[in-house]
Amino acid sequence: MDVRTLLTPGKNPFFEHAEAQYFTAERDGRTVGRIAAIKNDAHTREHGDRVGFYGFFESLNEQAVANALFDAAARWLADKDFRVMRGPMNPSVNDDCGLLVDGFDTPPTIMMPHNPPYYVALHQGYGFTKAKDLIAFASPDGPPPERITRAVNVIAERKGITLRPLNMKRFKEEVELVKALYNQAWERNWGFVPLTNAEIDHLAKQLKPIVVPDLVCFAERKGQVIGFAVALPDFNVALKHNPSGRIWGIPKILWYARHIHRCRIPLLGTLKEYRGAGVDAMMYHWIWTKGAIHGYYWGEGGWILEDNVPMVNGALQLGFRPYKTYRVYDKPL
Repeated sequence: MDVRTLLTPGKNPFFEHAEAQYFTAERDGRTVGRIAAIKNDAHTREHGDRVGFYGFFESLNEQAVANALFDAAARWLADKDFRVMRGPMNPSVNDDCGLLVDGFDTPPTIMMPHNPPYYVALHQGYGFTKAKDLIAFASPDGPPPERITRAVNVIAERKGITLRPLNMKRFKEEVELVKALYNQAWERNWGFVPLTNAEIDHLAKQLKPIVVPDLVCFAERKGQVIGFAVALPDFNVALKHNPSGRIWGIPKILWYARHIHRCRIPLLGTLKEYRGAGVDAMMYHWIWTKGAIHGYYWGEGGWILEDNVPMVNGALQLGFRPYKTYRVYDKPL
């Protein structure tokens, strides 16, 4: 149901500024692949380039099938005067994006893509080249190191920064705070596309049923919210116990949902003037300690752009380690 909503204009507010064409590859009456070609006007406005996108790629391990799919998307994008085809974006950088190129031996986490290793060869065989790598980090075992706890306490005291959890009784107002912060906190990141108010509302509605309030924190200074972080229970742990996706598997999902011990931090950002001030470490520490109280003993941070040195170094200093790499590819049209 979520994927149907994601793909449907009128249900997904992404299509208020975008257009997509979907293709399937068929042979002997059997579907052997799929792809979407995507025109994202918000990206064009933000970056002033002629980059179109592809996403939702799936294929048999046959270069001819992959080539046919890529060719179909490329023709559609070229007809709209794009000069580069970039992806995978499902359907944008604010959703699932990138192709898994390293870390196949670990299970997928919530809201992250996962693909067979042979997809890398199919992309290379078509002539795609790397545009950017996205790095996911795994948390260390055990509680936060004592040095981290001391450091965040010093930062909080010296800079007058406090943290608080999400208030579910004021959920609508909390979402408004996220709207005010999100596009400021992520501006100027490579490939960044601002989210519209409708897109943030849509995302909040989707995530509200699985949010744990203590795993969402706001950083405040002198009454002003200066940053926020979101960690989500890794619902894939429960969903994998209903591989058919049938409705009668829901009781099994609900049972296993009580035993989720993994989470993912998809969002963590601060206003520009507070970057490098240790606020990100404070929010990581909050999620780390609160998560343990709620029974979450492992976490994924990211993704983080490979060349976002402050964020990468911050994760490393906390003891996180790179464990998966996702690649965004470009192909001239």
